[in-house]
Amino acid sequence: MMRARLARRGAGCHEAGRPPPDPQRPLTPPPGLPTRKAARDLIAATLDDRRPLEEALEALPRRLDPRDRAAAHRIAAMVLRRLGSIDEVLSPYLRKEPPPPARHALQIGAAELLLLETPPHAAVATAVALAPRAFAGLVNAVLRKVATEGPAALEGLDAPRLDTPAWLWTAWHAAYGPAVRAIAEAHRGPAPLDLTPAPGAEPPAGAEVLPTGSWRLAAGTRVTDLPGFAEGRFWVQDAAAALPALLLKPRAGERIADLCAAPGGKTAQLAAAGAEVTAVERDAGRVARLAENLARLRLPATVVQADAATWTPPAPFDAILLDAPCTATGTIRRHPDVAHTKRARDVQGAAEAQARLLGAAAKMLAPGGRLVFATCSLQPEEGEAHLARAAGLGLVHDPFTAAELPGLPEAITPAGCLRTRPDFWPERGGMDGFFAARFRRA
Repeated sequence: MMRARLARRGAGCHEAGRPPPDPQRPLTPPPGLPTRKAARDLIAATLDDRRPLEEALEALPRRLDPRDRAAAHRIAAMVLRRLGSIDEVLSPYLRKEPPPPARHALQIGAAELLLLETPPHAAVATAVALAPRAFAGLVNAVLRKVATEGPAALEGLDAPRLDTPAWLWTAWHAAYGPAVRAIAEAHRGPAPLDLTPAPGAEPPAGAEVLPTGSWRLAAGTRVTDLPGFAEGRFWVQDAAAALPALLLKPRAGERIADLCAAPGGKTAQLAAAGAEVTAVERDAGRVARLAENLARLRLPATVVQADAATWTPPAPFDAILLDAPCTATGTIRRHPDVAHTKRARDVQGAAEAQARLLGAAAKMLAPGGRLVFATCSLQPEEGEAHLARAAGLGLVHDPFTAAELPGLPEAITPAGCLRTRPDFWPERGGMDGFFAARFRRA
């Protein structure tokens, strides 16, 4: 929440019912207003209602032009990614906290002025038109100040610290020490587009082939425009997210379960290796998405709608991949809303749910079978803490080796687990934060 405080040069919020002295509101809406309205709705859904950004995107009106939808997402993501810095720049110009609709108009205007290179007149005009009429004058006055004084103020801030919620900074500092700053730095910009190729596929022009086999293209690349997309030659999957399935080492003909399988990237990896895959997913909407993705990729799998924590398979599996639901704090570079929708108390609840899933998965595994447990969280409670729990389930830890991860030896922990972080591969654009551990059933 924006920190409001008295300031000598501050602009006060006007009393309800009294018109602002200079609303500067145009007689006709300025160009780009539908985009900013959509961005405001996305920001409000995340910050005020704590709804995921992707869910809020789906809720936008269908009549909204796809270009406006994409631009709104870009603006909202920038506000969420740099919220602490934006609020810090705005704070000196406010005497008290404005209501959320006015606050979000200010945040959008400041993001456009300071971070998105929008011409000042356009950024201010659309923010004024976006604000409630009683606060139009305030928004106009504050953003005109930000346009002239904001760039210098922004340069003087400790942006990584401000843009990271305090509970996350504290937790990451405890887990990773000084690397917390590099992690926070990695969250300040958009992530590149990573693809997992189907066997035999050739990378598109301009793609970098990463040491672990993923293809990487520049942030903002439209995957549907790439040749080979419709033919199922690749699928979107962060380079780190592709590692757990690789480390499971699937073999042709094996019976493998992918638990909590949607949207299906790991299912596709297992099926592409020739395994007989059963993909288990609880949510009906996500099941439909999983089935659609497998159909595009022309890869076979048995899809089961069930809660993996209570589902009983007809026979034990040779191997299991459990990418358990988590707080997803390792994906903030791709999903900046996570930093604002999650709270410290969510971590323990997620860890308890993961423990139940791990216990259920252990019972589905044939003797001698192997299991890879993974989460896309940077929180140790959702990763390393499960090693002790697994030992009580008859699972023997099977450590990873650096030879299994070419070009990424730093991701293997002293205990032999996988731990990727957003600050790894900085020269290549980073990667999501993932934890994984491999076990065998005694």
